[in-house]
Amino acid sequence: MAGLLAAFWLSCLFVTSQASAAEKTPVLIDDPLISRHDGFVDEKRCASCHTDQASAFAKSNHAKAMAVADEMTVLGDLNNVRFEHDDVETTFFRRGSGFHVRTEGPDGKAADFEIKYTFGYEPLQQYLADIGGGRLQALDVAWDTVARRWFWLGQGKAAEPGSTYHWTGPFYRWNRTCIDCHSTDPRANFEPATNEYKSTYVATSIGCQSCHGAGAKHVDWAEARGSGVPSAVEVDVGLPKIDTQVCFGCHSRRMRLGEAPTPQTTFLDAFSPALMSPDLYHSDGQILDEVFEWGSFQQSKMARAGVTCLDCHSPHEGAVKTVGNALCTQCHAATAPERFASADPSGSFDEPSHTHHAVGTAGAQCVSCHMPRRTYMKVDPRRDHSLVIPRPDLSAAYGTPNACTGCHEDRTGSWAAVNMDRWYGTGWRQRPTTAHAFYGAARNDPASIELLRKLVAEKGQAGIVKGSAIVAMSGVPGADVASDVRAAAADADPLVRLGAAEAARNLPAEQRWGAIGNLAGDEARAVRIAAATALGSTLPASLFGDDRRAFEAAIGDLRAYVRANADVAEIQNNYGTFLFQQQRPFEAEGFFQQAIILDPTFSGALRNLGELYRATGHNEKSEQAYADAVSVSPGDAELRYGHGLSLVRQKTMDEAIGEFEQAVRLDQSNTRYKTTLSAALDAVGRTPEAFELLERTIASGGSDAELLRTAIGYGLKLGRLRESLRLAQALARLQPDDPQIADLIRQLREASGTK
Repeated sequence: MAGLLAAFWLSCLFVTSQASAAEKTPVLIDDPLISRHDGFVDEKRCASCHTDQASAFAKSNHAKAMAVADEMTVLGDLNNVRFEHDDVETTFFRRGSGFHVRTEGPDGKAADFEIKYTFGYEPLQQYLADIGGGRLQALDVAWDTVARRWFWLGQGKAAEPGSTYHWTGPFYRWNRTCIDCHSTDPRANFEPATNEYKSTYVATSIGCQSCHGAGAKHVDWAEARGSGVPSAVEVDVGLPKIDTQVCFGCHSRRMRLGEAPTPQTTFLDAFSPALMSPDLYHSDGQILDEVFEWGSFQQSKMARAGVTCLDCHSPHEGAVKTVGNALCTQCHAATAPERFASADPSGSFDEPSHTHHAVGTAGAQCVSCHMPRRTYMKVDPRRDHSLVIPRPDLSAAYGTPNACTGCHEDRTGSWAAVNMDRWYGTGWRQRPTTAHAFYGAARNDPASIELLRKLVAEKGQAGIVKGSAIVAMSGVPGADVASDVRAAAADADPLVRLGAAEAARNLPAEQRWGAIGNLAGDEARAVRIAAATALGSTLPASLFGDDRRAFEAAIGDLRAYVRANADVAEIQNNYGTFLFQQQRPFEAEGFFQQAIILDPTFSGALRNLGELYRATGHNEKSEQAYADAVSVSPGDAELRYGHGLSLVRQKTMDEAIGEFEQAVRLDQSNTRYKTTLSAALDAVGRTPEAFELLERTIASGGSDAELLRTAIGYGLKLGRLRESLRLAQALARLQPDDPQIADLIRQLREASGTK
């Protein structure tokens, strides 16, 4: 679902041709969200001097990422066009000079909404509708600008009205999800007390000051010095010096750590990026969910050699500097450029002896093999920036995609691998890959630990790979990796330290401070916040001096992060969990409740609230919170189980048994659910049913020691000695050295007359 996020999709609005533009008469509409923030100027002031740059930027997708909906900007057909999906009917129409949509509202009833803004340009355009409370929502029916048709962005069954993924819910909320990257100096201005937004920005779309920062001081400098070319000795022109870190904030999967970062703010002080988790990346590092370019490119040899975004992309137009293989042969030529000589990218690549495809065909293009595309939002193909060679040999083993069969869809990975052997020899099969290690870790294979350690120890390996490897190994059950986390916490690369801080959450509580205590005072805010989150419930009471001050400062960073994301239910819920772990239940309760206000269908916050009430002795409130959670997510087995336990505490056993039965039905493999259900049945005198339930479970191969012991107890209670003997013998096979089990078997043989 995250692949549908329009939040960070830097696109633009523009008329399709000069002819169509000439046929339309532009109507200037004031944007009520524009505000002159301190230090910023009207974007027109920039263009008055920097005409060449402004002209180039006007051609870019960035320049038209968002616009007021008018005759010039709306690309979709809104002339009484009806679109239907999953029995939801959506009609786009005009009313006077405005654009409107009639569709299912948050209450499930059809209603009319005004389209205020266009969002994106190509290959799709979305539309933002006003639903009140300052909320602008991105419709989940979008316009395909290539095929010129409406299509639904969702997957599977349409979301229920009022839920997270309904178009009126938090996921599609521009103020929450999209605002950071489509306008100039956007401010969400969420007001928790009223649950409303008063959002503003300096310019509707991305402008000069999005990358260069507030321009007022620069304008003052320019006016003060007058006309003429700046001298070589002039250093301070009123604007910060920027580098490609300014690109990372929008071209990455990340969370914002504070309010309105500036170009001077380093990436890891402004954002906490997602590492290489199995839900975002394939095991070999190729893109899976929508992660944008940063996380992929960080893995690449090119990034480690010093290549940056601006080596390939024009800074103002945003497009690649040249079309075709000439972009790559800037460096990958017969003679290596001096700047990258130590990385030695030289060679003869743009010829059939390397590509083994005819010149001019798609297969002869460097990007076809080294930057394959994956389509997001159903019509938007994005290129993978990890820049690896195709590995068809890994596809069969790990399910990873490869560029060969991505084009030759009627062929197999084995066919592609044989051809690569013929063309390049077999050495390519031995090239380093993360696939073996990460694939095993995702499946809790203990053998993956050593493979992950090799990745971490590999000289020159990318920081994002090392940090991700630390997190992955900490998630393998039973692995003793405290020393690995401790070593990573001392690494010079902040991404490795970030991995250590995140990995520490999986360590036993008593090991966390020793492993990552130093990170509470880390130079990177993202690392400090991750460390504070991991250490919050484990801080030694004896901590004092600089350590105590560093930890308290990290807690301050965490609180600022929570305030900056006051409209994100998940973050409010997580902070509530943090406070609960710190034994501050009354404060935690407020954050859980706020998360539920932000997203009434967020079952995780309802479950946490139920557990808080249980822990503080408020059983009636606990049961109600669980009941609310079940009503939101009736198909969640763990919620049904938790609700059953809360009903047991309320002594309503029949209802509790019903919930346990639902949990078992939803997750047949969970023996914990079955053991608890059997205990509840036994408690109300239905012991034969309890015994039969466990016997069926054991017969199907789902037994463990606890389940067997419970079943033996019921068998003895019912006087079913032969069945109890059989169960005791099964338990003995699991625990052969237990003398009590051996004695029980002896007694059961004697009592049942069995030899």
